[in-house]
Amino acid sequence: MEFNQICIIGLGYIGLPTASTFASHGLKVIGVDRNQEVVKSLKNGKVHIYEPGLGEIVEKVLREGMLRVSDKPVEADAFIIAVPTPFYDDKKADLSYVRSAAESVVPVLRKGNLVVLESTSPPLTTRDIVKPILEKSGLKAGEDFKLVYSPERVLPGQILKELVENARVIGGIDQASAEAGRDLYYIFVKGDIVLTDATTSEMVKLMENTYRDVNIAIANEFSRLAERFGVDVWEAISIANRHPRVKILNPGPGVGGHCISVDPWFLVESAPDLTPLIHTARKVNDSQPEFVVKLFKEVMGSIKGKRVAVLGLAYKPDVDDLRESPAVEIARHLSEEGVLVTAFEPFKTDFQIENVRMVKTLEEGLESTDAVLLLVAHTQFKNLDPVVVSGHTTARIVIDTVNVWNLETWRAAGFNIVRLGDRKNRVV
Repeated sequence: MEFNQICIIGLGYIGLPTASTFASHGLKVIGVDRNQEVVKSLKNGKVHIYEPGLGEIVEKVLREGMLRVSDKPVEADAFIIAVPTPFYDDKKADLSYVRSAAESVVPVLRKGNLVVLESTSPPLTTRDIVKPILEKSGLKAGEDFKLVYSPERVLPGQILKELVENARVIGGIDQASAEAGRDLYYIFVKGDIVLTDATTSEMVKLMENTYRDVNIAIANEFSRLAERFGVDVWEAISIANRHPRVKILNPGPGVGGHCISVDPWFLVESAPDLTPLIHTARKVNDSQPEFVVKLFKEVMGSIKGKRVAVLGLAYKPDVDDLRESPAVEIARHLSEEGVLVTAFEPFKTDFQIENVRMVKTLEEGLESTDAVLLLVAHTQFKNLDPVVVSGHTTARIVIDTVNVWNLETWRAAGFNIVRLGDRKNRVV
């Protein structure tokens, strides 16, 4: 199948990099977002999300006219739906954005088109939700137009690289649809392109992130056990991982982002009777922020009125993505407990949390505080010199939840350093 122009609906963390990548490989792209501020910003050449290298490539393809921005779809050879799929408070998938995007395609869908759903979705979404909506056009999926599910499988911070190099799974509602999807992504994908059916493709994406979630959950449980038994969990993990068939991941303050912390719930929702392990892992990781707050209380004693500098709010290092971030939850929880919280997030200094003082610089965050709480292993924080830090704060208690600060170095600089899951080396 040949493509001259495609339309990508949703210009967020996945849609915009995908649109710019297609455009930089010679395809005319219409990027669509219903958020007028996003559309206005992009038309002015300003990128609204942080991803290394993205600003430069977007500016280039906009200037060359290969990428145009609109608030509604236009006729094209292919349509890619890359909108968010958050969940409701009861952990059920919110597919309203997917439905709305599919509805917006109906008026411009033409015979011979390809429609791709990229948004992470519960199994059977493509077949049972997207397909019926698109067929309101009077066209039949598989006969008049092609329909596939092809999930993104990229890591924030490396999206542009991994879009091109990672293997791509393409699930069609029939073989011809899958082959059309292959033809589209072959334009820039250098990794393997694997064809399957749509529901298997949906399942693969959820399996990948659920596997990681379950493995993080056991690491987080190990950190709690280490606290109880007087063990250094980081030492224990490093020794256990010397076994040739063991690879325990690192514990931390919790699991966030719009993939690992969300996707497993789609399986639980779809088959609650078959997913007790997945459900339990989600509960463990969702409760890890409470474990960090409990640790803070143990270290600080009475916490009401205490002042803490929280370093990092993103869900992972060196990105500006705060979706479902456990660090944000910890900051909120501490504030609700009466702690005077000052937070510094270098990748999103304009972020706001109710009753939390946000600052623009690290130095400002360190002023007049009783403790420093490290929640995200941003490179800027990993490379901090404790001697320099000591000159900016009167605090002498630091709590490292991600194990990036050296115990001896920080203690030599006069700090009492406490690590998550390390009762063995604690001095409190």
